[in-house]
Amino acid sequence: MRALARPLLSMIFVVQGVNSIRNPEPLVPKAQPVTDRLVPMVKRVAPSQVSERIPETTVNLVRLNGAVQVLGGLALASGKGRRLGAATLAATLVPVTVAGHPFWQVKDKEARAVQRIQFMKNLGLLGGLLLAAVDTEGQPGIAWRATHGARAAKRETKRGAKAAKREAKQLAHEAKQTARLAKAEFHLS
Repeated sequence: MRALARPLLSMIFVVQGVNSIRNPEPLVPKAQPVTDRLVPMVKRVAPSQVSERIPETTVNLVRLNGAVQVLGGLALASGKGRRLGAATLAATLVPVTVAGHPFWQVKDKEARAVQRIQFMKNLGLLGGLLLAAVDTEGQPGIAWRATHGARAAKRETKRGAKAAKREAKQLAHEAKQTARLAKAEFHLS
């Protein structure tokens, strides 16, 4: 099921990403208000090596977002880096949804309803991406393995300590018996 679901989920991101790279201009007016707020904030908190590489123009930011969506979509679809790809797509979807479907700003009732539906569709996609990002395909995740590995090690350490204690007790008992036998032989001779 996963082999079918991942490509289906990622298809929209690959197609829209390619469109954003080839023809970003139609997306710029909607993206501009979001990039005007988001870019300065990211530049303030990001390390200098990252902030220096963030494009200045909205056209280039739209293209960059498109490229990230294509790469994330291909990673999710192929299964190579699927969790990172899904998480990356989820991160790109948030500003795209806010910029592309601000239904709260639309005055016309019908247009607002259409934008609200598109907004909720993107929220549904976000939910699917978040599930894909945490999907371990039935295998225990790293956190689970670390916790249970530590418990198992603790259990084995306790078992080893108990076994060593039993063995030491047995050796002490045998040593006492050997000492008694040696003492008895000494008295006989």
